[in-house]
Amino acid sequence: MQIELADLVAWAERVAWPLGRVGGLMLTAPALGGRNIPARVRVAFALLLALLIAPTLPAPAQAPSAFAPAGMATMAQQVLIGAAIGFVLRLVLEAVAFGGQIVALTMGLSYGEVVDPQSGTSMPMLSQFYLLLATLLFLAMDGHLRLIALLADSFRTLPVGSAFGADALHALVAWGAQLFEGALTVALPAVAALLVVNMGFGVMSRAAPSLNLFAVGFPVTLSLGFVVVWLSLGGLQSAVASLTDAGFALLRGLLAAGP
Repeated sequence: MQIELADLVAWAERVAWPLGRVGGLMLTAPALGGRNIPARVRVAFALLLALLIAPTLPAPAQAPSAFAPAGMATMAQQVLIGAAIGFVLRLVLEAVAFGGQIVALTMGLSYGEVVDPQSGTSMPMLSQFYLLLATLLFLAMDGHLRLIALLADSFRTLPVGSAFGADALHALVAWGAQLFEGALTVALPAVAALLVVNMGFGVMSRAAPSLNLFAVGFPVTLSLGFVVVWLSLGGLQSAVASLTDAGFALLRGLLAAGP
């Protein structure tokens, strides 16, 4: 069997387009694009996904050659599209982590920080705990498989050579508000319960001014905070599921809208 050079170039070009979009996804996607995953593993996984997606792609009629200078702008579009897909779902997990940070601040645990292996930044231990639970729930609900399926389907709804329109970009920016809404959903039960505890200490300070609330209030608030966090973990699954479904719904709308 003889293979011509033109056939190799056409095959490599067909793989290059999905590789650009998958590579952008690996930069921002939750669980798949964490810094704790070695770079070689991420590159190999992106190349494997591109090889699996390439045979299913329609021929890009409007896109220039991937190896031509004019194709660099189109390749940059593919990277940005993949990064936007991962960014939407990354905000889902960051919202849960932000909610854990609010709870830690209310409990008085904000001083205890650890380094997040996925982002490389410092965050409270309770926030890291919420982030790990949200990541496990995301994987348990097959969020990574839904993400890969959405990425493969995006080449049909938003083919190579197309980009997000102005309305899609506005909706993508507005999705950032979901970070605060999701954090409030996660942290509200614990924060409300601890607010009642702090109000009780306020009444005690008026009734017994000689009582040292700093010595008594901190261990009581910390102990009750752990109890409230344990009781509120049952609703974390529904919160993560709701945020994940909202993120996928937004992505389907963005990819279907086109330019």
